[in-house]
Amino acid sequence: MALSDREWRLIREESWDGPLNMALDEIAAETAADGGPRTVRVYQWDPSTLSLGYRQDPETVAWEFCDREGISVTRRPTGGGGIYHDRYADISYSIVAPANELPGDLMDTYELLCEPIFDAFERLGIDARFTGEKLPAIHQPACYLRELHPAHDVVAGDEARKISGNAQYRRKDAIIQHGSLKFDLNADRHLGTFSAPDTTPAEFRERVTTMREQAGVSREKAVEAVEEALREWADAEEGSWTDDELERARDRAETKFASESWVRDREDPTE
Repeated sequence: MALSDREWRLIREESWDGPLNMALDEIAAETAADGGPRTVRVYQWDPSTLSLGYRQDPETVAWEFCDREGISVTRRPTGGGGIYHDRYADISYSIVAPANELPGDLMDTYELLCEPIFDAFERLGIDARFTGEKLPAIHQPACYLRELHPAHDVVAGDEARKISGNAQYRRKDAIIQHGSLKFDLNADRHLGTFSAPDTTPAEFRERVTTMREQAGVSREKAVEAVEEALREWADAEEGSWTDDELERARDRAETKFASESWVRDREDPTE
């Protein structure tokens, strides 16, 4: 049975804080594993948030800068480096489905689940593809400045600059893939969230491009392209969270993703 023959829901762009965004991914995975709908969603981070990769050292964070600028900090269950999710400049998505409905091979799963992301870029006239080579790291703690990997780093334009990072969290019963698409870029603010960035804003812009730069589109149009690509890929019905899911997600956000033990020490207080 094809993925599109399953029950999928599209949750159009919503604004949540960082801990709640990560909690909603986990709750969506539990819903899918329990026989409920699979989920494709688009979301904003409000307030703007620095999400740390699962193994990222908290010493790499400029905590005072984030506090002063009203930038929240959480930790993802996925690996990679930190991403500054600007409320305006970042467009994020998640795809969540039972593990037994997706390929067992990591690379095959990335190729499958990135199909709608490439479709979204194509709809906007952006020439995007997986990077063809492993480019060296510029600043390892930062996702967009790490070594580019052909499996999950998406580049665009003639200069092949990074425009999207994608990561997977493979539970026993479900798989979560989420990603960040750069709509716009404030290199100074992005770098400011890291404690000792060994690079400059100019070097950041040489590595990273945006949907706005590549296509000259509005944020509204870019979001619509991502939503429609996800909807068509999954043949999803427009949906929403249940009251129970939201209640569980808020509890998970408070007890786990907003907790000092998780963000600072990578210790899950719910286990």
